[in-house]
Amino acid sequence: MTDIRPRRFDLIAFDWDGTLYDSTRLIVRCIQAAVVDVGGAKPNENDAAWVIGLGLAEALARAAPDVPKEKYAELGARYRYHYLQHQDDLVLFDGVLPMLDALHARGHKLAVATGKSRRGLNEALATVALRDRFDASRTADETFGKPHPRMLLELMEELDAPADRTLMIGDTTHDLQLALNAGCASVGVSYGAHEPDSFDVLKPLHVAHSVSGLTQWLLENA
Repeated sequence: MTDIRPRRFDLIAFDWDGTLYDSTRLIVRCIQAAVVDVGGAKPNENDAAWVIGLGLAEALARAAPDVPKEKYAELGARYRYHYLQHQDDLVLFDGVLPMLDALHARGHKLAVATGKSRRGLNEALATVALRDRFDASRTADETFGKPHPRMLLELMEELDAPADRTLMIGDTTHDLQLALNAGCASVGVSYGAHEPDSFDVLKPLHVAHSVSGLTQWLLENA
């Protein structure tokens, strides 16, 4: 029987790392290694994880407050070096592809809003054959980094989705603040970079603890 319930959201925008892609631990290790490579103090895991979702330059600067600005270019190069050594190790969280297919079948427009670079996102999409599953995407280097609302506002304009019909899903406070700044609703996931205790003040509609839980909530409420 066809599900004819009205959809609450026309556009569902996903963060990438830690939300769809199981990359949080690798990114933390790469940030730590890059900072040490340029002579900075190794950030702890919590500090390295907190910056995930920001644009790369801002993330590295915050993770390495003792590294001088003149070394930021080298810091970014060392991060990319470490990441590229292992990027093929990354995998989608279990259940992501069926979730995207189910949402697409329901008629939702799907997008990616990420702190990754355009080059990095395109490589990831090609690696996991996901390109055709998204209607649009925006990266931090072609707009502004999170939580600035520009990337989400551009997606809404491109896909003709008003703010009250747009949902942002992510694993960090940066993602949820992005949604607030753009006037959109949000859903958090607890299996990524940030502890879900920090989500409450940003008023997500729901916090999912697994991809299967996220899928169930979306199919029942989105």
